[in-house]
Amino acid sequence: MHDVIIIGSGPAGYTAAIYAARANLAPVVLASSVEAGGDLMTTTEVDNFPGFPEGVMGPDLMFNMQQQAERFGADVRLDDVTELELDGPVKRVHVGGEVLEARTVIFATGSAYRRLGLPGEDRLSGHGVSWCATCDGFFFKGKHLVVVGGGDSAMEEATFLTKFAESVTIVHRSETFRASAAMLDRAKADPKISFLTNAAVVDVLGESAVDGVLLRDTVTGEERTLPIDGLFVAIGSDPRTHLVHGKLDLTTEGTIAVDGRSSRTNVPGVFAAGDVIDPTYRQAITAAGSGTVAALDAQHYLAELPAAVSA
Repeated sequence: MHDVIIIGSGPAGYTAAIYAARANLAPVVLASSVEAGGDLMTTTEVDNFPGFPEGVMGPDLMFNMQQQAERFGADVRLDDVTELELDGPVKRVHVGGEVLEARTVIFATGSAYRRLGLPGEDRLSGHGVSWCATCDGFFFKGKHLVVVGGGDSAMEEATFLTKFAESVTIVHRSETFRASAAMLDRAKADPKISFLTNAAVVDVLGESAVDGVLLRDTVTGEERTLPIDGLFVAIGSDPRTHLVHGKLDLTTEGTIAVDGRSSRTNVPGVFAAGDVIDPTYRQAITAAGSGTVAALDAQHYLAELPAAVSA
């Protein structure tokens, strides 16, 4: 019987593991065989995580977090969870043919940016293709950029990027936008932002770095090339909640519902942290702080368990 099982291994999962391990809870971290370390494993330089004045490579940051958690006694396993049984005082986590039992579970599986599904998109990730203006905008000073999307996220990303870029073109496959009037008006008022409507990005061009996109007119089907230096995809993200559908309450945004600023879900002994509860900020540092909250909440929950359950 384990005190804590942590599902997920991004900044939230590893930070929760560090705090839980330092509290002598011997957490088991189920890091995934494919997505261990989370989205930062696919990024290059992370320039906005406190404590690294010269920046740090995403994979290095996650490896350091893993090592720190392991130094305090966390058991990190590259395993995938297939099923959860969360009712009752003992939680059961199915991993392959094995079932692990725990008094508490911290769910920190993060979210996944929606992709365009283009061949060059993943190939040029970190080399001109990005899903996070806050993370990467600094590296595009004086550049010409495209933002794909038509919602508030796209308008916000484009407006933020004008702090660095020479120009930003918002590409949207329709003439109508999902963005709120205020966000759309703000983008339209920015002299650095232009719009291409009824247009879809159908290919990302460049060998070692992005140097253009292939656009297709969604009305006429005509194609043309637009030279650019960077592509930001802002078509939303999806929290990784498939394992808890029907088991935990979700918000209207699809994230796991928690009690106020805590990590407590609607099921006693089950906590959630990081992007899987955050539809707004989705930053490594906020996820790490959320992981801290989850570990402390789990620690307090365990301390208050009746002796018969905690034994």
